[in-house]
Amino acid sequence: MAGKLNLDPQKIVDKELDIDFKGYNPDQVDHLLDEIIQDYQTYENMIADLTKKAEELERTNASLRAKLIEVEGKIKAQEDLDPISQGASNVDILKRLSRLERQVFSNNNE
Repeated sequence: MAGKLNLDPQKIVDKELDIDFKGYNPDQVDHLLDEIIQDYQTYENMIADLTKKAEELERTNASLRAKLIEVEGKIKAQEDLDPISQGASNVDILKRLSRLERQVFSNNNE
């Protein structure tokens, strides 16, 4: 974390200030407010750091997605050009052509 916090919600609720002649002791109130200000500054720093990290991770994620799409496209293109898969489809075509020839020639011989 960015820094250690001085207060938590329970400490704020439990904090008791001495009562002076005209109200609460100003020194204690000032000290408490100083701690609260420090915590707010710590929170702001933490939020800024986490926001920066989140933006960086989003940029990295977008970059990796683009690379993934590029690699998937290359793999698909490679599969389309792969002679083994081309050969398999050519074999299928030759088998179909052979069956058609047999049918045509067997019908002509009858």
